[in-house]
Amino acid sequence: MKLASYELQGRSRFGMVLDGGLFDLFERLSGRAASLDEVLRRGLLAELPRLARGAAPEIAPADVRFLPPLERPGKILCVGINYAGRPGEYQNAEPPKYPSLFLRTPAAQVGHLEPLVRPAESEQFDYEGEIAIVIGKPGRRIREADALSHIAAYSCFNEGSVRDWMRHGVYNVTAGKNFDASGAFGPWLATADEVPDPRDMRIATRVNGETVQNDSTANLIFSFARLIAYISTFSRLEPGDVIATGTPAGAGGKRNPPRWLKAGDVVEVEVSSVGVLRNAVIDEAA
Repeated sequence: MKLASYELQGRSRFGMVLDGGLFDLFERLSGRAASLDEVLRRGLLAELPRLARGAAPEIAPADVRFLPPLERPGKILCVGINYAGRPGEYQNAEPPKYPSLFLRTPAAQVGHLEPLVRPAESEQFDYEGEIAIVIGKPGRRIREADALSHIAAYSCFNEGSVRDWMRHGVYNVTAGKNFDASGAFGPWLATADEVPDPRDMRIATRVNGETVQNDSTANLIFSFARLIAYISTFSRLEPGDVIATGTPAGAGGKRNPPRWLKAGDVVEVEVSSVGVLRNAVIDEAA
């Protein structure tokens, strides 16, 4: 299944993505869940195929405003330098021994087709296409061999970064990773059964139609399973938690000269078996 969150006639709803439209599931769950966040936390995901049996499109995508698939994730954990091509972008070319981790806030993400906001404080606004994994089964100290069974779904993620603000502190990227509406999450969730092999998913990022990042999860330094095992060692993972698994080489800040996003640019992040997350860039209002 592909599951989207959206606003229809001023109300937040959610439903199944079908060819040509959306099939609303909000009313069909009879008030047991008001969002996809609650679907995951209340263990209702397995019920959705039954509710959608024989479904046909009933809502045009043009009639809705897409929201991030999970509006209030419990945790958004982000991974840095996780593709084999990335260490060569840095002076220390040795692959890292452990994942580099940091957190993003829900307010730093917008949904599919919503504008990315370049903050007034900086011109160094960068794209980072990533694959997001969404936890569906809780666990602490999860064994790597069992880790993939804890994934409920996959999505696209654009971890917009304000590069100069990432260097305001020593070993601290939090400020540059959390400007409001600087990143995007979506367009929807693809449940785990939609992905034939999470160890070989393609990810590509395009800016104004030009491919600027292109790689496969076969080249991850830390696999999805390893990330889940490592993170769950120190923090219990809960349904609805999100892990953004790292960006391939090719981000704008590592180009010569740097390629910063500006108002009018359009960024697309495409993940195989999931879809395409598309967002235009605007400048923050004065």
